[in-house]
Amino acid sequence: MEPLSVSFTTPTAEKTRELGAALGRLLHPGDFVALLGDLGAGKTEFARGMAEGCGVPPEEVASPTFALIHRYQGRLRLVHADLFRLSGEDDLYGTGYYDVRDAEQAAVVVEWADRVPSAVPEDALRIHFDAGPGEMERRLTATPTGPVSARRLQQWARDVAPLAVPAPG
Repeated sequence: MEPLSVSFTTPTAEKTRELGAALGRLLHPGDFVALLGDLGAGKTEFARGMAEGCGVPPEEVASPTFALIHRYQGRLRLVHADLFRLSGEDDLYGTGYYDVRDAEQAAVVVEWADRVPSAVPEDALRIHFDAGPGEMERRLTATPTGPVSARRLQQWARDVAPLAVPAPG
């Protein structure tokens, strides 16, 4: 059976954040979300929405580009990491990332997860961001890599069905 893939189009940064919040409301400890895409494609805005959906006050959410890892506490713990400044797995080992990812009872969202492929566990929801033709328009394509992420994607797609568009090809 081919994995479920769902695409969404958002016309504004606010709608991208709302889409992230809808996913955040569904997350459970152990869920992993990998955000992929070019600089400025909407990954951080989406991650902020996820944090809000997890019950984290918006003023507490910052881009982790310089700190690498932020931990937030809402209705559940959320770990937010940004791997943009890393050149590979060796850089990541010294940060304690794997201890945080594997030991904490938290949901994890990682921006630039493709920079260090080993940072992503076997079962993850991979969301690729592409800029659309409009200045703020974004196309997000979500693909699960295991049974837990597939269930989460199905729940999320059902909750936000009006925003869903057919996946390409």
